[in-house]
Amino acid sequence: MTDSITWEAPDGDHPARRVSRRSMAAVAAGRKDEWLALFAPDAVVQDPVGPSMMDPSGNGHCGRGGIGRWWDQNFGAVSRFHFRITDSFANGPCCANIASITMWLGDSGATMLVDCVVIYTVGDDGLITSIRAHWEPDRAMATITNP
Repeated sequence: MTDSITWEAPDGDHPARRVSRRSMAAVAAGRKDEWLALFAPDAVVQDPVGPSMMDPSGNGHCGRGGIGRWWDQNFGAVSRFHFRITDSFANGPCCANIASITMWLGDSGATMLVDCVVIYTVGDDGLITSIRAHWEPDRAMATITNP
């Protein structure tokens, strides 16, 4: 797909798996509008799932407007992404990817690694109705390295 995605998982054709790969490619390329177009109008992003500093209520970011604001607040400081998918389970309307995501923070060369399980759910139209990313912010913050 791109050199920003290393896919080591099963890749049988499935609507949610297809859109998960398109989502990662758009994020890695910094194409916000392309990414938002993958979502149903009433979609929800929980990244991470539950209350966190990124979502104190734990209710997620709702609709393309809310999801777009979440992008601005969280991806603005990331200069580069690399997604490594080591496993992928697709069934029903969902795909769960086991991932390690390396993020380069600004121009400093600092990196952070997020090990996670990301569950994509799609509607009959193939649009994302939810993304639920399971990861632990404290674990991710502990991986920050400065060159």
